[in-house]
Amino acid sequence: MSHPVLAGVDGSADSSVAAVRAAREASLRGVALRLIHASPPLPGNAVTVTAMDRLRHMGERILRRTVTDLSDRYPDLEIRGEQADDAPASALLSAARTAGLLVVGTRGTGGFDGLVVGSVALRMAMAAPCPVVLVPQGHAGAFGERTHATHGTDQVVTGFDAHRPVGEVADFAFSAAEARGARLRVVQAWAFPADAVSPRTLAVTEEDRATWEDQEVLQLSDALRAWQEKYPQVTVRTDVMLLHPAEALLNTSRGAELLVVGRRTDPQAVEGRLGPVTHAVLHHTRCPVVVVPHDH
Repeated sequence: MSHPVLAGVDGSADSSVAAVRAAREASLRGVALRLIHASPPLPGNAVTVTAMDRLRHMGERILRRTVTDLSDRYPDLEIRGEQADDAPASALLSAARTAGLLVVGTRGTGGFDGLVVGSVALRMAMAAPCPVVLVPQGHAGAFGERTHATHGTDQVVTGFDAHRPVGEVADFAFSAAEARGARLRVVQAWAFPADAVSPRTLAVTEEDRATWEDQEVLQLSDALRAWQEKYPQVTVRTDVMLLHPAEALLNTSRGAELLVVGRRTDPQAVEGRLGPVTHAVLHHTRCPVVVVPHDH
């Protein structure tokens, strides 16, 4: 894997935390880290060359400070910092075309109190061509960056639908768990069959519920077999829950190292759209979330 890990830095606390996580990801993958600071042209005719120079110098200082800090933490990591003369979202989307992973904080310098996911982070989740890690505000510590004593006790969580498995999401979740020496918890939410439950149904018997749940468990086990054979070092725990998918993932991912979800891409659309489950997860989870694009 030679594609670099990408992160945007803007001097905010969230972007600094995201940069640390990006460095850890690059170190785990054995690839370079690419840091971008965007300095878009200021609006208006009265903008002076001096003002633009000051903004660029400020960006250069932010990059130098970040590169120095991360180099101290990861002396063997190749780190490149660069300025982009474009808006942050446009600069990151352009750079993400050649990246293997993009890491962003959920809020940048332009966020306001009460905002959960900023506009740049949300656009990256919807439109980036590579997987995107969104790091929630105030998240303590860097995922995967634990002491040797706790190695192997971390947990990666992913949502899975045995009826419509998504290979890209499963591959990312299994490889992330393997790289961290973490356990993988696979969550499948299910609901009563529509043809078996109606307004006229007075009650669902425990026997029927157990039968339907057993079918879900068996289908999940069969669907995961190929990935368990591909990643034999990963310890997998499966959970089949009679809940809405978003609720199941949010409940399960409390305290998790990473939550992996998917985003379907549309080749006919300029930008993708987040499904309701991924959208809900991004706005309510407390752990880092990876949004993995897929085409089916």
